[in-house]
Order: sequence, then C-alpha cells, then structure tokens
Amino acid sequence: MHIINTVSDLRTVIRAWRIAGQSVAFVPTMGNLHAGHLALVNEAKKIADRVVVSIFVNPTQFGIGEDFESYPRTEHEDQAKLNAAGVDVLFQPTVSDVYEPDARTVVSVAGLSQCYCGASRPGHFDGVATVVCKLFNMVQPDIALFGLKDFQQLAVIRTMVRDLNIPVEIVGVETVREASGLAMSSRNGYLTVEEKIVAAKLYQSLCIAREAVLIGQQSYQEIEITALAFLQESGFLPDYFSVCRASDLKKAGAEDKELVLLVAARLGNTRLIDNIYLSR
Repeated sequence: MHIINTVSDLRTVIRAWRIAGQSVAFVPTMGNLHAGHLALVNEAKKIADRVVVSIFVNPTQFGIGEDFESYPRTEHEDQAKLNAAGVDVLFQPTVSDVYEPDARTVVSVAGLSQCYCGASRPGHFDGVATVVCKLFNMVQPDIALFGLKDFQQLAVIRTMVRDLNIPVEIVGVETVREASGLAMSSRNGYLTVEEKIVAAKLYQSLCIAREAVLIGQQSYQEIEITALAFLQESGFLPDYFSVCRASDLKKAGAEDKELVLLVAARLGNTRLIDNIYLSR
C-alpha cells in the first residue's frame, strides 16, 4: 500500500492506472477505522481494479463546541488495517493541502442540508459537500462508496453529484452493526460500558417503528411520538425521529412506498444517528 500526502503525487499514481485502463474506487473516511469502513473497502475491491482510501478529519464539518480537536486519530492502527485489507493507496492530506488559507468557495445542497442533522448542526453538510467535492476532484475516481448509516449525508452527496454533473458513481453500502444492533461508528468509542448497552436501544426503536409502519395501524406521526417517548424513557435525549420518503427525505405520506426511518439522539455526551430503509 502506498501512503500519499500530496495531490500531485496522488495524481501521478492515478494517471498511471488510467493509462493501464484500470478503474478506481474511492472510500473517503475521517480515520479511526472500524468494521464498517472495512466493509466499504471490501466492496470497493469487488467493483474496481484499484482502491483509494482517504483519511482526513475535515474541520469545516465540525461546528462550534463539537469534537474536532478530540476526534479520535489512530493513524498507525488505520494504516495497518488498510494495508491488511489490500488497499492500493492511502491518501492522507493535511488541512493546508485541502484548503487554501483564503478559500471562499462552499458547496451547499439547499434543502437537504438544512433538515434533521443539518438543523442541529448548522453548516455541517456544507462542510461535508465541500470536502467530498474537493476529494472527488483530487482523486478523480470512477466510483465512491459511502455507508448507508449516514443516510442524510449520502442523500446530500448523491444530489451534489447529480446537480454538478460530477462523473462519479455513488454506491451506498449496508450498515455494519455490532451484535447488539448498534450501528458501528467512530463515536461509539466515546460511550461508557453502561452507555453502550443502552445505545443498542436506538436501533431497537427503529425496528419497533418499522413493524408499526408495516402493520399500518398507526399514523406516521403517532409512530414518531411513540419512538421519541421510548428513547426518552431509555435514557436518551432525542433530537428527532422521522418517517421520511427515501427519495428526498421529506415527510412521508400514505401514498409513499419507499421509506426511511431516521433517528438522532444524544446519550451522555455522545450524539448517535441511525436509520432503517423499508419498502411497503
């Protein structure tokens, strides 16, 4: 595995792959890698000749008071995992490699970026869209893979790629879960042993709501209210629980068939998100 820090060195390697007629898959990450990230890598290896993974803790997607400085950085462990997984290139740029000191351009996906997590974390998805757009320009992949756990993020990126005619195929990969059902996340490392047991109830709330939707005996609003009460009783401070249209994340109506249940809640000092997609 090659470890590359500059865009010029990265493009030299990718240019050689292109001349050889090889396809390139890209997995952008912020490091502190777990089995969910490695599932993206394994899927990338199945669908492309070469795999590039980036590790970059992006400052522009962290808000005031969020955990940019304390975000876990596990460089050596991450490198070992990616090398064992058969990644071709690990791209590790610095902040100055990614952002000019007087940068003025921001990519913003209107509507999708302001609801749900975007409402709780103003500017977060502008930071995500901007850095992903820049990374796409740096890596110039054929395919990019993202976890379905961050469903709103995936929706933002897909819309950006469509609207800006970026020639990258976006692939969503199923959420990897712990035995308890808790979705794997770098932020799970902030949970205490006791909190981690409680955290599994976030997924449980989604499973209960999914069954209620499929049975069809309650309105979506009633299902949301019940789920929020369940989370509060379990020890969470809920942010939102919503039954949405999968296509655009707007509130689902009775006529909608492809749905996603979105949830975000704080447990102690840790904010957790999860979702379930369903077709009815």
